[in-house]
Amino acid sequence: MFRMIALVCVIIVGVVGWFLMREKSPSADLYTGPGSEAEAPRITVRLADENEILAHDGDGVVVFRFYSNRRILVLDFASLLEQGLMLNRVAALVEKAGQPRDRVLNDRDLDAAISAAGDTMETYYFGHDYTAHDLARFFALADRDGIRLRPQEEWLRQLLRQEGWFEPNTRGAVISVPQSRAGHGMDAGMRAAILRHELSHAEFFTNPPYAEYVRRFWRDGLDEDGRRIFRRYLTAQGYDPANDDLMANEMQAYLMHTTDARLFSPAALGVTVEVMDRWQAAFLLGMPNGWLRDACVASLPSAGAVLRRPRRAVQRASVSTRTARVLTRRPRRIASAMAA
Repeated sequence: MFRMIALVCVIIVGVVGWFLMREKSPSADLYTGPGSEAEAPRITVRLADENEILAHDGDGVVVFRFYSNRRILVLDFASLLEQGLMLNRVAALVEKAGQPRDRVLNDRDLDAAISAAGDTMETYYFGHDYTAHDLARFFALADRDGIRLRPQEEWLRQLLRQEGWFEPNTRGAVISVPQSRAGHGMDAGMRAAILRHELSHAEFFTNPPYAEYVRRFWRDGLDEDGRRIFRRYLTAQGYDPANDDLMANEMQAYLMHTTDARLFSPAALGVTVEVMDRWQAAFLLGMPNGWLRDACVASLPSAGAVLRRPRRAVQRASVSTRTARVLTRRPRRIASAMAA
């Protein structure tokens, strides 16, 4: 009996001691500093569609996996400053004009680049978009040169490692959007426009047929004057005009998926409304099927009307055949092809 009582006491003391000695697990949504992959807490990733992301309102940064394309991660920031601290250094490496493509800027050089652009850490970009390859290369270059990264950037590294995005040939995209209370004129309408704009970039990064269509439209759907107009506009926004793929990607995001006039308009581009309508209708006519095309038809009524015209009584070619014809004609004949 005494031995049994002693054994029970030992078990009780052991259990109590284990509870007292164990460390409290950190929040899965907070970066806790460098450490081994085994020690790092998992970051919560929530599945959500576009409306659910727009409706979210919370503190810090929340990660969403986009419902219509699971290769897309959306970082939703309550603070433009936190967004900038995490992603501005990547922006300088990947697409900002006048910045090196073969090395990561240190804090001093990054601050100088932002200041030279007339921006602050909060306003360097209002939304970001990068491929898994871009981000893996960013961290590889930073490690190579011994660049000390901020905690926010290390948190991003942890997210990519968790998702397995450091593996070769990974197809994925990270985009960001600020909440409507983030300041600097941000409101619900601008938040919605930025999210759609960035989602279209992510679709370009992760959907090869759509990316190929965009490149073909940039090359054949626009004439040289049209490309010159977009290149001039995008250069003024700080994008690198020497990166032709970037020019095509930004063209589709602004032309088709940025409907807030505060962010983009025919006047800002330097063309008439009629020219803009013609370009949008031509793009939409051959756009691959999918969630982005459906969203585009709903948000661009003038361009969408082209697809809703009543059929003629005579036999017509299939949509795919008509699209192929449009895209293989010379650019100056696109308008007449649409009216046929």
